[in-house]
Amino acid sequence: MKYAVVKIGGAQYRVSEGDEIEVDKLTDKEGDLVNFNQVLLFAEDGKVKIGKPEVKDIQVSARILKHYKGEKIDVFKFKAKTGYRRKMGFRPEKSLLKIEKISPKP
Repeated sequence: MKYAVVKIGGAQYRVSEGDEIEVDKLTDKEGDLVNFNQVLLFAEDGKVKIGKPEVKDIQVSARILKHYKGEKIDVFKFKAKTGYRRKMGFRPEKSLLKIEKISPKP
């Protein structure tokens, strides 16, 4: 089984070909193919390459399936004994990616 640990937007994800992952919103359009070069680890058939800090000769290609808003996060602030209360909501923008290929860089 082939998999990689890739850094996307400040977070690290363990991905295999065919996986669908949810990441913070990317600037590219839906349907676009994006390449990620920050591969931190690559494993295939029991052989593991660990980058220092990155594996230089591997890239991960993914297609953007859709952009959407995530689940609502409620933020509630209050101070005791004063009646001070504030409630805010926030919905982070997300992108859904389908990992198409883990391959050597061209």
